Amino acid sequence: MTEMSPRQKYDLRRKLEELKSCRGKHTELISLYVPPTKQIFDVMSYLRNEYSQSQNIKSKTTMKNVVSAIESIMSRLKVFKKPPENGLAMFVGHKSIGADRTEMVAYVIEPPMPVATFLYRCDSLFFLEPLEQMLTEKEIYGLFLMDRRECTIGMLRGNRTDLIKYMTSQVPGKHGRGGQSQRRFERATEIAAHDWFVKCGERASEIFRAEEKLQGILVGGSGPTKQYFIDEEYLHYELQNKIVGIFDTGYTDEYGLKELVSAASETMTNLKISQEKAVMKRFLREVTKSKAGLAIYGEKQVRKALGMGVVDTLLLSENLRKYRITLKCASCGYIEERTLDEETMKDFTPPKCTKCGAADSMEMEKKDIIDELSDLADKTGCNVRLISKDSEEGDSLYSAFGGMAGILRYPVDI
Repeated sequence: MTEMSPRQKYDLRRKLEELKSCRGKHTELISLYVPPTKQIFDVMSYLRNEYSQSQNIKSKTTMKNVVSAIESIMSRLKVFKKPPENGLAMFVGHKSIGADRTEMVAYVIEPPMPVATFLYRCDSLFFLEPLEQMLTEKEIYGLFLMDRRECTIGMLRGNRTDLIKYMTSQVPGKHGRGGQSQRRFERATEIAAHDWFVKCGERASEIFRAEEKLQGILVGGSGPTKQYFIDEEYLHYELQNKIVGIFDTGYTDEYGLKELVSAASETMTNLKISQEKAVMKRFLREVTKSKAGLAIYGEKQVRKALGMGVVDTLLLSENLRKYRITLKCASCGYIEERTLDEETMKDFTPPKCTKCGAADSMEMEKKDIIDELSDLADKTGCNVRLISKDSEEGDSLYSAFGGMAGILRYPVDI
């Protein structure tokens, strides 16, 4: 089974966001999963049975909505002689739009990975767990930071860093006692340190062993304590062999997790976040050049460069929530394009035609801006990189450069 491409993951994630926003007043949203091995005839037979059963629903409104949803699914299934290569996922029903009003919605998805089992569910929410499982990150590393004062445990899932547990110790610090008091104090300190290491090891082992797909563990901290912890094998023996790197960090708290990932990405170039950081650092180097820099940013510049075919690498933030809309006048044929953010898009209605002044004549098409710009890039053989906000560099792409940037093939005035 091949892994999904970044573009496929993004499209599926956006579709899931849309589906999660749908709420039914009652159990009127139908989720249907059809595996590639299931015969369409068998699915239709099952739906006909559900259609008959739905006639017994006491609420007339709910019954009417469920019946119409099943009819809609059956009509859409008729265009398939057999399920697509990875099967089908269909989500149909009446979502609530406020003030006791509902609106019919219908989504037909051909998943990027095979649907495992046949499933039919009618509820007030769409059942999305099978699709969400497809997005489960397969590149997972444990993050462990510790010294005698603090311990932080986290996970690196692809390019996302998650804090799992933070603990502080009661190990005494340095003191000014002398003689026998000093020796007693040192023994007490070492006993307290040993107990602290045991506690950290047990908690980390519990967390890491529960992660079935753990590929390795990255260890960090300041000073020699982390190495002593590893050498004395305070971690569970099954995890000792999973340690793939030990790194010096200035912090052992949540900020230290970012330090640890950053340090690891310099040497472990196979990590997804390493590749993301590398391309962003390349872009930022070009930004700082005073002459003949290859960096561009902002929608206007990016579109112009893509149109000229001079973009080598297109950088898009995964957090962009914008649409490219095309307005076409049915009366005079005038075409206008705009970029709108997600909030504006919710309340947007096509205006009068600015050329002929006709009202209600503007037909609208919308497309996610990442899909639209990626399609433009594909026409010229441009590499497209989707960048998360989970790294410092990724956050700067979104906040400082508007989420759209590029590296040119050669210097050009734009």
